[in-house]
Amino acid sequence: MSRIVVVYRSKYGATGQYARWIAEALDAPLVEHAVMKPHRISDYDIVIYGGGLYAGGINGVELVTKNRCRSLIVFTVGVAVPEDTDYSEILEKAFSPAQMEATKVFHLRGGISYSKLSFLHRMMMTAMKKMIEKTPPEGRKSEDASVLATYGKDVDFSDRASIEPLVKYAKRLAGEGLPKGLH
Repeated sequence: MSRIVVVYRSKYGATGQYARWIAEALDAPLVEHAVMKPHRISDYDIVIYGGGLYAGGINGVELVTKNRCRSLIVFTVGVAVPEDTDYSEILEKAFSPAQMEATKVFHLRGGISYSKLSFLHRMMMTAMKKMIEKTPPEGRKSEDASVLATYGKDVDFSDRASIEPLVKYAKRLAGEGLPKGLH
């Protein structure tokens, strides 16, 4: 198998949990964002980067967007239901069009723990809730329902089974199990 590394940045734990599951499934090294040296990114054939979604961005993604990756897979983790959420603005903000074309992105559902949120994040969530509540229901985005339903609660929607498409994609990209000449 090609050399794969799983790099992640996790503030409250859900992204770290997914990263551990992915690294285990791929028998790949797991490296925290703070430990990964930028110049080492190019040492790997496939970089899998995980970051939580905060304030319309992917936590720490600059590590892989500003350093060359041969093959890049990104997973995001947020509280919203991925199938009901439009991530296009977040992705356009994080990646150039060329990077987006060359990057496979997966969205995973994590959770939120208000008891662990920093003061700043609690204030941001309060402001977001107030903005959503001021918006007429017909004008709300689908992910707004997740914010309102989970506001002030500790919830965890993490699901190990949800990593399977990412793991299968990474294995296919690495050529694992493919006859020679097909990868």
